[in-house]
Amino acid sequence: MEVNGVEDVGEQLVGVFQNPGLLLGIPLALAGAVFMSLGAQYQHRGVEKVERLSGAQGTSGLSLDQLRRLLTRPSWLIGTLMLGLAIVCQLAALVRAPLMVVQPLGAIALVITTLLNARISGHSPTKKSIRAIVCCVGGIFLFVFFAALFATEQEVADRELFVILALLLVVIIVLGACWLILRQRMRALFYVIGAGILYGFVATLAKVVIKRIEAGHFEWITAICVLALVAAAAVGAYFVQTAYSSGPPDLVIAGLTVVDPLIAVLIGMVILGEAAAAPPWALVIYGVAGAIAVFGVVELARYHPQVISDSQELGIVRGSDGSTGGQRPEDTEQRPEEPNAT
Repeated sequence: MEVNGVEDVGEQLVGVFQNPGLLLGIPLALAGAVFMSLGAQYQHRGVEKVERLSGAQGTSGLSLDQLRRLLTRPSWLIGTLMLGLAIVCQLAALVRAPLMVVQPLGAIALVITTLLNARISGHSPTKKSIRAIVCCVGGIFLFVFFAALFATEQEVADRELFVILALLLVVIIVLGACWLILRQRMRALFYVIGAGILYGFVATLAKVVIKRIEAGHFEWITAICVLALVAAAAVGAYFVQTAYSSGPPDLVIAGLTVVDPLIAVLIGMVILGEAAAAPPWALVIYGVAGAIAVFGVVELARYHPQVISDSQELGIVRGSDGSTGGQRPEDTEQRPEEPNAT
């Protein structure tokens, strides 16, 4: 029995490398991940600059004035261009390969962004943050390996589209209500998860719209999908920019590259039937791999060196040993009569 199972997996693996769509879709997805990491770094720099110029933090939501200022920041515009290229690569990959394969490959952006942010910010990764990143990337790549073996594409009927659009409407209402009621207490993790959920729907709708346009079926429901896609992308983009103001870029990318594909894959499995050919043991592996990746995001939000450093600057005591030394915020400030250390 075990020998037959191994032979089946081997045959599936050989079939993957004989699939020209996958052979082209995977490199496009990886190129998109590189552009995503560069775009995140530039956009994060632009948001930080706008916060300094406006004299107001955007942790509870960027204001209209701050959004307007972003449009004049060269770094933010360059980052937006990079993210645009990432979207083009991802859409091109979606045309060539199943959704379950393309989406998780964005996790490589987390590794690149972590290295860039460590070099720019001076916050070297700690053992706990590295462990969290390994969980994020390892969980997602374990998922994509088995997804590539068993994922199949199915034609999306109008009924499935109605279900996806209805779920997206519910998600937008729930996230909007949470933002309106609890935004003063929300931090980067909320915005990252919210954006990841919305982008998962965006990827799914983009796949459907592209396939329907290719088939020459651009009817009213396809137009509704385009409108829903634009709305979800706009809300998700706002959440991402707000997340940059309350968290480091690699934390934002970690959430997006884990939550986004998980949502897209769940839609693909449950609604679109892309996992119909997967055996039960593969579904178990999907669940375990997804849980490992989500655990990595939560751990990175807790133990990212830049997050810990920012918390210490606010005088927050972290851990039972009191890593800030129990000092009050005013104790850490330089007294006026003291000379400058430089």
